[in-house]
Amino acid sequence: MELRHLRYFLALAEELNFSRAAARLHISQPPLSRQIQQLEDELGAQLFQRTGKGVELTQAGHSLVAEAANILSLVGQAKERTRMAGDGHVGRIDVGIFGSAILDVIPRSLARFRKLYPGVRIVLHQMNKTEQIDALRERRLTVGFNRIVPVEPDIVVEPILKENLVVAFDRHHEFARLREVRLKDVVHQPLIIYPSAPRPSFADDVVALIRNEGVQPRIVQEVVDVLTAISLVAAGFGVCVAPESAANLRLPGVGFRQLKASPPVFTELSCLYRKDDPSPILAAFMKIVRDAPRLLPERAAKP
Repeated sequence: MELRHLRYFLALAEELNFSRAAARLHISQPPLSRQIQQLEDELGAQLFQRTGKGVELTQAGHSLVAEAANILSLVGQAKERTRMAGDGHVGRIDVGIFGSAILDVIPRSLARFRKLYPGVRIVLHQMNKTEQIDALRERRLTVGFNRIVPVEPDIVVEPILKENLVVAFDRHHEFARLREVRLKDVVHQPLIIYPSAPRPSFADDVVALIRNEGVQPRIVQEVVDVLTAISLVAAGFGVCVAPESAANLRLPGVGFRQLKASPPVFTELSCLYRKDDPSPILAAFMKIVRDAPRLLPERAAKP
């Protein structure tokens, strides 16, 4: 039994006339008669009874009508789902996230992707860069976001956002009176850095900035993520240099100011994915991610 047999059968079952059914199918009457005969021979049952005005469905024919319509509907759905999957509209995407990046461009990208591709299930995984690279290679992850990622032969590391740096401090700190904080004003402050692992990391970049000023940094705490770091800032443990997106945390009692240095300093957020991944879902997601920085509102750590 072929799908065309079912389509021809349904057309005749609705028209109950060979001539009208053939015209509807854009074929002549003899081929339609042969297709119906082939179907009846394969099923071993008569589907139509000829009458003076045309044909009538037999009991077997009535039984096949609902089944044939259901089969053709399922086939149509399967074709549409396959087409949508090929376009990246159906399936699953596993996204590796971490720390401060989840505060800005990633949630915006995920929200836009979910709106445009509601048939794709988004699964988030909290992972550091080492875990993300391992998961990509093991195909447990489709794409990841991180900073200061080492060069890997099989992984694409695509910069997607360049961020200025800010200084976080508690509300009683002298920095609260300033419109911006100079790097030379930070170097003697008690410093909270993150992440403590894996290294190299954003923490190493902050330490290098201060050492380049000829000063050994006063590190009072090394913590795992930006939320812990800013929470310690709120508790008065010290100050923290962070990407500008960290200012979105808005924890009570914490202020943020732009870090002024010459030359200006910044950090990059990168997207990680396998070089050999042909997934249309990944392609659709990356199109949104690449466009996300353009849609970000102007940010500033103002008094």
